[in-house]
Amino acid sequence: MKKGFQLSSEVLERAVAIRRAIHQNPELGYQEHKTAALIAGRLREIGIEVIEGVGKTGVVGVIRGGLPGKVAAVRADIDALPLEEATGLPFSSRNPGVSHMCGHDMHTAMLLGLAEVLFGLRAKIRGTVKLIFQPAEECNPTGGAPAMIAGGALENPHVDAVFAQHLWPELETGAAAVRNGSMMAASDRFFITIHGRTAHGSAPEEGIDAILCAAQVISALQSIVSREVGPRDSAVVTVGTIQGGDRYNVIAGEVKLEGTVRTLRPEIQGPMASRIERIVSGVCAALGASYTYEYVKGYPATVNDPALFEIVYGAMKDVVGEKALVPELCALTAEDFAFFTEQRPCVYYWLGCRNPQTPFSKTPPLHNTAFSPQEEAMPFGMEIMLRSVLRFLGSEDCLG
Repeated sequence: MKKGFQLSSEVLERAVAIRRAIHQNPELGYQEHKTAALIAGRLREIGIEVIEGVGKTGVVGVIRGGLPGKVAAVRADIDALPLEEATGLPFSSRNPGVSHMCGHDMHTAMLLGLAEVLFGLRAKIRGTVKLIFQPAEECNPTGGAPAMIAGGALENPHVDAVFAQHLWPELETGAAAVRNGSMMAASDRFFITIHGRTAHGSAPEEGIDAILCAAQVISALQSIVSREVGPRDSAVVTVGTIQGGDRYNVIAGEVKLEGTVRTLRPEIQGPMASRIERIVSGVCAALGASYTYEYVKGYPATVNDPALFEIVYGAMKDVVGEKALVPELCALTAEDFAFFTEQRPCVYYWLGCRNPQTPFSKTPPLHNTAFSPQEEAMPFGMEIMLRSVLRFLGSEDCLG
């Protein structure tokens, strides 16, 4: 496959303009009506077959190649986050309290740019490309992927492989990373309510202190990873919220804890629910408290197919050279693209978007109100995806 960029400046300019339009008008999961209309309208302008309302607010485009072959799908997430933007960009969010602080606006725009290029090459393409614009990626624990799968996004025609990318500010613009096997973690949630008995703060012996009990539960939960998970396996148990108490001089009668569990392998994920409850039950029994407990499984682990890993890594080397990376460790963040990986061979990679002159320690991360990826990353993402899809379809000769 010929090295060098195949994207025209006109395609990139249109993609950047679309990115800014979506960025200014962010919508939360399953509310992406204007975003979906913009996507469908642009696909029709290009001349692409469009299916709307897939998985509620999802959109699917279909590019049928001129020659028979396999079916590749490319997925982009389209929803925003419930965050107030603080980037100061001239095209900042016009929707108070909602913003694209995870880069989904850029993911969508890159896929629309890719769609334009692929449509222009369709006569030479062996097979079909499906363009999956997915809602509600941020809506853990269900996400929007299961609804799109149930809505037929992977059928008619039957999809053989699915590709996806995500902006990654830890990497500088012009770099990309992909890993064989686990790329991101499974994400579960737990809810614990500790029931004690209120009393005056001056007479703690008359009550059962739910805050004291909660503190010991939080501390003891850390022993799960340090003593029950092998050092060569990755896992995280995090208590993210704690709510309890009514007044400074009253023994708290109730405390609520909410947290997340991140794991990479089903063998580690499976026993986590019972391990947490065992600790909660033991601490509460020791201190005379009672509890209620709920464990909710969320996104599974995102696992890359070995053959597709090789395809994407080869495309990365063509596009970014020595900045094509294979990380030793995956991230314990989670992605509902994982539901696609349970249905078909898939590959998911990270695209650098940080100014090379700025260290990551000074760069706002994902889900930060000041997150502002470089638009200069977009041609790298589109080019890597273009080459990956064509290589999978055996249509490398489409490129000049």
